[in-house]
Amino acid sequence: MLVRHRGAAPTVDPSAWVASTAVLVGDVQVAAGARILHGAVLTAEDGAVVVGRDSVIMEQALVRGRSGHAARVGAAVMVGPHAHVNGSVIEDEAFVATGAALFPGSRVGAGAEARIHGVVHVNTVVPPGAVVPIGWVAVGDPARILPPDRHDEIWALQRELDFPGTVYGVERGTPARETMRRQSEFYGSHRDDEQVYGG
Repeated sequence: MLVRHRGAAPTVDPSAWVASTAVLVGDVQVAAGARILHGAVLTAEDGAVVVGRDSVIMEQALVRGRSGHAARVGAAVMVGPHAHVNGSVIEDEAFVATGAALFPGSRVGAGAEARIHGVVHVNTVVPPGAVVPIGWVAVGDPARILPPDRHDEIWALQRELDFPGTVYGVERGTPARETMRRQSEFYGSHRDDEQVYGG
């Protein structure tokens, strides 16, 4: 399903393929030879989503562009099932495995891997060819890659990366009620969406 959002409609190269149960919303650009499989959602929320040549977005993956943090998937990239790519840049020939989570402002270098359930935190840069092992966390610029049981070290690095400001546009300590009121208002713009193609 292709949906116009905030005045922009998805564009899909004629040689690409988008499954009938995938959803592309807003300023989404799919390049030649790319494949968007069943149940994937690519949504441009004030930031573009660009999928490069011959890349594959697997079933149930989410790729979200956001204000200030477009989602850019390079050429020959695999984004696995249930992966979450949120305002992140993935360079050519990288691999993002099942259930991996990439947060706004992050970058995964060319040929790098975020393996099953790996996390690349906000404003984190994973260098080309690096590996985030299964379930591990990359945090910082340049990334330190740590096992999840080292929470205190992860938090010490993460605290300086401004998760609330990067993801929600609020200062740390803003009450949840205010943060979510603003989020609800922002996503309320989908009330004006228009389906442009699909069942």
